[in-house]
Amino acid sequence: MISKRANVFYLEHVRVMQKDERVVYLTESKDGIDQFVSIPDKNTAFVLLGKGTSITDAAARKLAESNVVVGFCGSGGSPLFAEIDLAFLLPQDEYRPPVHAQRWFTLWVDEAMRVEMGRMFLRHRAALGEVMYQKLGMQVPNRIFDEFASSLDRCTTTTELLSAEARFAKELYRLLALAFGVQDFAREPGAKQKETPRQRVNSFLDHGNYLAYGYAAVALHGMGIPYFLPVLHGKTRRGALVFDVADLFKDWLVMPAAFRCGSGGVKDGVFRAQVIELALKHDVLDHVMTFISELPEKIKKKQGLAGEVSN
Repeated sequence: MISKRANVFYLEHVRVMQKDERVVYLTESKDGIDQFVSIPDKNTAFVLLGKGTSITDAAARKLAESNVVVGFCGSGGSPLFAEIDLAFLLPQDEYRPPVHAQRWFTLWVDEAMRVEMGRMFLRHRAALGEVMYQKLGMQVPNRIFDEFASSLDRCTTTTELLSAEARFAKELYRLLALAFGVQDFAREPGAKQKETPRQRVNSFLDHGNYLAYGYAAVALHGMGIPYFLPVLHGKTRRGALVFDVADLFKDWLVMPAAFRCGSGGVKDGVFRAQVIELALKHDVLDHVMTFISELPEKIKKKQGLAGEVSN
């Protein structure tokens, strides 16, 4: 099952190919000896191919048959240059129930419903963040999650919801920077240098976000919901639903790890391993797919109750 898959790969300076009905990547040791390492495609959610990496058509076809999402990215895991939507590469007998996409679309075409979808996304984000920060032992006051959730009740448009989200994110960044002693922190996506704690944290946030986008893309692809039906983002980006879904869990999965590793001078590989291990431990894919599948029914039920009260 896609929701139970454990593996995520980030590869640099290797060639991904098919060998003896297996997907492998080829590395070359210092003494010039080639080494083949297997990728367990049936238990892999997604693969990021970084600097100096190539993939053969046979390997791409094999990964497609196993519903593995593949992305090409820069050094360290970001930025994401291209993502292969494997719907174009899967065998013709590939089958995914259309019911999730159909339910999603019936809500999405109604602007009022779409605003409510966005509100429920952000409410779930706040509730999940509050629970997970407690589980992780992070010293972030619960009030910021409660105040964020409360502010959503006063929002009537997507723009107002995004403004509330921006205020919440800014406060969360401030508290994490204070907790980990990162001076004068400001979010700067695409930072190239890693000389100061502030720069390292921004770099790790970029890397971690692309891992989160991978999990979100896998969940949506597995359920057959197109990436271009967003609830909050999407004014200029076709794949914006990926960003909406990733935001559900980035607050607790990526942000604390980025500040902890950035303030401690940890290497990129260690940071990525921490994020992937945490995602596996807390069943991110399973949780996200369950939330998405249950959301349409919850919204319709809520709207029905609201209609009964108004009547």
